[in-house]
Amino acid sequence: MKYCSACGDEVHLIIPDGDNRERYVCPACGVVHYQNPKVVTGCIPEWEDKILLCKRAIEPRHGLWTLPAGFMENQETSLEGAAREAMEEANADMRDMELYCVFSIPHINQMYTMYRGSLHQGKASPGRESLDVRLVTEQEVPWDKLAFPVIIATLQWYYQDLKKGSFNTHYGEIRKTPEMKFEIERFS
Repeated sequence: MKYCSACGDEVHLIIPDGDNRERYVCPACGVVHYQNPKVVTGCIPEWEDKILLCKRAIEPRHGLWTLPAGFMENQETSLEGAAREAMEEANADMRDMELYCVFSIPHINQMYTMYRGSLHQGKASPGRESLDVRLVTEQEVPWDKLAFPVIIATLQWYYQDLKKGSFNTHYGEIRKTPEMKFEIERFS
């Protein structure tokens, strides 16, 4: 950040009085510009013994597979955002959605909320952010072509729960190691 969105003056990165983190502060008008994590929300669309995956038509990770998910919009709940993302990416009408897992990803300042839900009538088609959509069984999941570590971790939990015959709500953390690998911790 270079300029204050309130008055246009140049901002400085300092620790404001009473705070413990550096923030962009405008010396002219005194506005503290807080930067907070982004919330990504999405879902696991279920139909019979399959789930719906989307092949990304956008960066990052163009051409790889993912679950429908994206950034929450203002004035929507995470559940509404997950349903919206399914519609935008896969023309998928979701029903009976329940929170499935939450992931913190501090190295990219993101938090994911993922829901399970029923894909109405099993119908889907590529939306503007998808090259393709596909209903797949566990054996058909392209594990080596999944776009993000959070999707891999979510699907691993999902298939573990499916085998147990009961679904729990999960919490996990994904951190990047100094070796540029991902460390996934599961707490449920």
